[in-house]
Amino acid sequence: MTHLHAFVRPAALAASLCLLGAAVCAQPAKAPKTQLWIDLSTGSMAGMPEMDMPMGGGLLGMMGGGRAAGMAGQTSYGMARGMSIMPPRIIDIALYNSLRPGVEARQAIPPGLRMGESLPLLPPKAQPAERAEPGDVPEEYSREQPKGRILIYWGCGTGVRAGQPRVLDLARARPTDFAQAFAGRAVPERGARVGPGHALYPNERASLAVPRDGSLVGEHQVLGEGVPASMRFALASAQDLMPPIDLRTTGRVQDSIATQWQSVRHARAYYLHAMAQQGDDMVMWSSAETPDTGMGLFDYLPNATIERWVKERVLLPAEATQCAIPQGIFAAGGRDAAPMLRMMAYGGESHIVHPPRPADPKAPWTPEWAVRVRVKAHTLAMLGEETGSAAPRGGLRADPQESAPAPAGQPADDRGAAPGPLLNPGNLLRGILGR
Repeated sequence: MTHLHAFVRPAALAASLCLLGAAVCAQPAKAPKTQLWIDLSTGSMAGMPEMDMPMGGGLLGMMGGGRAAGMAGQTSYGMARGMSIMPPRIIDIALYNSLRPGVEARQAIPPGLRMGESLPLLPPKAQPAERAEPGDVPEEYSREQPKGRILIYWGCGTGVRAGQPRVLDLARARPTDFAQAFAGRAVPERGARVGPGHALYPNERASLAVPRDGSLVGEHQVLGEGVPASMRFALASAQDLMPPIDLRTTGRVQDSIATQWQSVRHARAYYLHAMAQQGDDMVMWSSAETPDTGMGLFDYLPNATIERWVKERVLLPAEATQCAIPQGIFAAGGRDAAPMLRMMAYGGESHIVHPPRPADPKAPWTPEWAVRVRVKAHTLAMLGEETGSAAPRGGLRADPQESAPAPAGQPADDRGAAPGPLLNPGNLLRGILGR
């Protein structure tokens, strides 16, 4: 049976207000019969231009969020929740219409999106395999006692703080210790729990990513059998794709590494996380003021969670534009294990409900439909050499025939060689655990 994830949760108990000695009770809201989820993601790699080129496995597959989606510009549903940078802009749409579940529909879109007049929404061919949540430990890692250590650092600053790192010796750790180390904070589940009753974009008929300069700002309408005729809504700038993060990093791995970025439009908070493999050990650092691995924060966040975690200094505030990584924490890895930095800019959630909640708390309210829009941006950077808009640009290029300078730190006569390895968090875990 398809699980319904309601936007508007019916109240378990009606709110009670006393007025002139009488109780005035608000009417509990009912879940809307038709619900639409829109997830928007913008990805980039610091110091590299946007890449329009064939996409394959290995390095490029990692950039696509662990999927090789065929040619650049093609996507599959669920990629918006990952860290895809190829293609850079992804839109995921999930429709659940309880009046006609699992029936094809379409979403009329504004001309500025540059993807035609509408996007087809099709039911999935089969129930998608359940994906691992950020921070989950694969089951196979608990079958044998792993080796190595996890060294956890945290907080922005040029020097290592007292009491750091927190060290977990995997060879001596009990299974409960290992699970606790990867638990940390986790993002609340707020996305569509897709089943056969949904209709999705992308799908087998249409799977294009959003083109350059494409914008969702403007009028949208969902059309289809059983879809309420009133399901028309407008998206504003805050509900559009975020611009790419313009990140620059400076400093060698032996030094404190500086990270600086331009403020991202509509960003509510930021989060940075770096990791590197050093022999059997894994070193992790995050910009948070809390000592956990931070692996569970790479996803969309509700607005209330963003506000709370900014106050608790888990996330950097919207006005932040720089953060220093402590000196030398990645120095032992050497050139072949360059640290990988991931950065998130959280854009928050928007909710549209029709009809709107009445001002009178006693008035009955039965929403016909609801839309939830979530936006985020993320970027990747290899630490140890300068990256960013002012840094030399090489490696992968928009035009493979274009002449370009050698990547920073790479001799000019080696510019035709493959770039150094990018670190996949999953591969790091496998390496440290002897797999």
